[in-house]
Amino acid sequence: MINRRVAVTGIGVISALGPTVAEFWTALAKGRCGIHPLQSVPAGLLRFSSGAEIIDFDPSAHFTGKEINYLDRFAQFAVIAARAAIKDAGIEWTNALRERTAIVTGTCVGGQGTQDEGFFQLYGQKANRLNPLTVPRTMANAGASWISMEHGIRGPVYTISTACSSANHALGHAFWMVRQGAAEMAIAGGSEAPFSMGMLKSWELLRVVSPDTCRPFSKDRHGLILGEGGAMLVLEPLESARSRGANVYAELAGFGMSSDAYHLTQPSAEGAASAMRWALGDAGLAPEQIGYINAHGTGTAANDSTETAAIRSALGSQAEKLLVSSTKSMHGHALGAAGALEAVATVLALARGLVPPTANYLEPDPECDLDVAPNIARHAQLECALSNSFAFGGLNAVLAFRAL
Repeated sequence: MINRRVAVTGIGVISALGPTVAEFWTALAKGRCGIHPLQSVPAGLLRFSSGAEIIDFDPSAHFTGKEINYLDRFAQFAVIAARAAIKDAGIEWTNALRERTAIVTGTCVGGQGTQDEGFFQLYGQKANRLNPLTVPRTMANAGASWISMEHGIRGPVYTISTACSSANHALGHAFWMVRQGAAEMAIAGGSEAPFSMGMLKSWELLRVVSPDTCRPFSKDRHGLILGEGGAMLVLEPLESARSRGANVYAELAGFGMSSDAYHLTQPSAEGAASAMRWALGDAGLAPEQIGYINAHGTGTAANDSTETAAIRSALGSQAEKLLVSSTKSMHGHALGAAGALEAVATVLALARGLVPPTANYLEPDPECDLDVAPNIARHAQLECALSNSFAFGGLNAVLAFRAL
C-alpha cells in the first residue's frame, strides 16, 4: 500500500481576524480578539450580544452579481479561502492534475442564512414565491462544488457535516487520500456563516453562549462565542512539493477520530482521548514529541475541564511539558469551519516557532491545570503538534502535524 508523507503547501483564510492569512496570523500572534458587538441582528433581541463576525464583508469585491445569487455567505467564504490557498501553493494546473485533485470541505449548517430568509418569507410574510436558487444556496456542498467548477477540478469532491468536527474530518479524509495515492493533491478545510436570527435564537436556547466574551480554560469562563469564516489548506505529497520547489509549511502526519457513544451534547474525556491516541498512532508519534496542542477550547464549563482530562489521559506525563491554547478566544467558535481555522493556526505555529495565546484569560481553574499560554504568545521550537476538534453528537477528530 502507498504511504506517502503529506505536506501543507498552501493556506487561505477569511475570518473575524481579517480577510488574509497575514492578518489572521498577526492578530493571533498579538492575542488580538476579533469578538465584537453583533451587527447582524438588532441589539436586545438575544441574551448574548457578541460574536466574531466578519465586519464590512462585501461579496461584490470577490464575485459577480450572478455568482452572488448562487452562493450563500458560507459558500462564498469557502471559495475565497480556496482561491487564496491555491494561489499560495503556486499550483500549475494540468489536465492530469485536475483529474487527480480532491476537494473535501466541512460545514455544520451550510446555507443557514438563505434557509432562514426563505422561512421568514414563507411563514412571516406569507410569500407565495421564494428565491428559485434556494436549494443550491442552502446545500452543504455548494462551496466544494463551486471550487471544483471555478478551477476545473474533476477528482473526488464532497462535503462532510459532523457539527464542530466537520473541518477536521474533511482535512483528515483528504490527507488519507493523498497519503494513500487516491489523489495527487487535495484542497480541504471548512466554512461557516451562522449569524442568522434563527440560528442565533437556537444557540441562545442551549445556554452555552457567553454574555460577554470567550475565556477558554479561565475559571470565570461563561461559554463560547460564535464565529464565522473559512479556511482551506492545499495538501500534496512531500516529495512532489519539494521537487517543484513549493513552500512547505508543515507535514500533516496523522489523523484520528472517535465517537463518544455517550451523549448528544455533553463531552466525554474518554472519547476525546481516544481520538488523540488514534492521531498519534496514525502519525507514528510518541506523546513526548508533541509540544503544542491547539485545543478545542470552547470556553464552556464542561468542554474545557473535560478536554484537560482527555489531554492528560492521552499524553500522560507529557501533558505537564506542552503548551495548550485555544484560538477560539480570538476568532470565535466557527462551528464546521473551526478545525480549518485552527489547522492554519497550528501549521503557522510550527512554521514560525510561536504559539498563539489563549486570550481573555483572567484566573486559573484547578480543573484546567495545563499551561494554556494565557494572553501572551510563546516562542517555542516545536517538533509536532495536535489540533483538536470535538463535536456535539460525540464525534471527535484530531490532526497531527510535524514541523519541517
